[in-house]
Amino acid sequence: MSRIAFAAARPSGTQALAVDYSDGSQATYSLMWLLDSCPEGFHPQTGERAFDLLSVPDAPLLHAAHILADGRLELQWEHEGPASHFTAEWLSAHRHGVPRPDAAMVAHRYWKAADLSDGAPRHEASAILHDDAALMAWLVDTKRFGLTIVHGIEGKGEASMAIARRIGFLRETNFGQTFEVVNKADPNNLAYTSQALALHTDLANQETPPGYQFLHCITNDAQGGGSVFADGFAMAQVLRDSDPQAFDVLAGTLIPCRFFDRDCDIRIHKPVITLDHAGAIQEIRFNAHLVDLIDLPLETVDAWYRAYRAFMRLTRDPAFRLGFRMAPGEMAAFDNRRILHGREAFNPATGSRQLHGCYVDRVEYDSRMRMLKRH
Repeated sequence: MSRIAFAAARPSGTQALAVDYSDGSQATYSLMWLLDSCPEGFHPQTGERAFDLLSVPDAPLLHAAHILADGRLELQWEHEGPASHFTAEWLSAHRHGVPRPDAAMVAHRYWKAADLSDGAPRHEASAILHDDAALMAWLVDTKRFGLTIVHGIEGKGEASMAIARRIGFLRETNFGQTFEVVNKADPNNLAYTSQALALHTDLANQETPPGYQFLHCITNDAQGGGSVFADGFAMAQVLRDSDPQAFDVLAGTLIPCRFFDRDCDIRIHKPVITLDHAGAIQEIRFNAHLVDLIDLPLETVDAWYRAYRAFMRLTRDPAFRLGFRMAPGEMAAFDNRRILHGREAFNPATGSRQLHGCYVDRVEYDSRMRMLKRH
């Protein structure tokens, strides 16, 4: 397959350049963008932008455009300064409005319990630890479904931390870099009791809740204590389709979330549903135990309660709830800002239930996917 080359380049008005390529395609580029994006304006070692955007006129003018003998496009400017040079491959790949390829971009597959009748996707611990291809396959599955199970973990907490560290730095919170989910005599969180936990996302009170959570089952021989997971994005989409007014209220209303104990008092006002710039569902922040006293005006508070209760009912709908009993040596890996998790009550008098947990932020997770693709 032949490489793309420049066929012609000419001004398009006073502030743009039109380029014809050897494959018959055409593209038009802003002159300011060409000055700002020229590869020669980036540091050759660090890759950081070195070009000073204020070093050129507000309306730069092109003096001449030449296709050089080596195939590069040279742009000479009316203002004082160096010429700009581009290869056809680079400039064609960076057309205006075309997103750059990103190995971390994985299409979400929303699910209900019936869609995972055979369980969440499973991946083997040893392969993840020692094989980059297996690591990438696990990361892709976890991002696509929001939930996977890693099995065959040998050892206790350090073993699961080693798997999480294959991704990146662990996220430290007020609960530490890692945490033990066990029944405690003096708990500062409902997770550290034996009672049932309703479906929720962790640390909704944080400015940015942790991205991915890893819960490694150490022991689980008490009566009860089954795990429950649900796709928050799927529930939010159902709400959007069936009750768009309620969806808009949850996406547009800031509510207070708070966690406090003897050592900290962390609170934030955020919506239950966060959307990205295109309106796609980006984050679910749902933890009824951490909702502080609602401080909304009288004119809007009842509408918010109606919307919140509508979403809460979906979390109780068996159609969305995937329940199973985790076995020692298994670890649930899930997107904490998408997947809601909970548990059934258990009887500590009949045995022990201990999970070892940690978090990795979404940015670390995505960075690892890009680095695996690069290598």
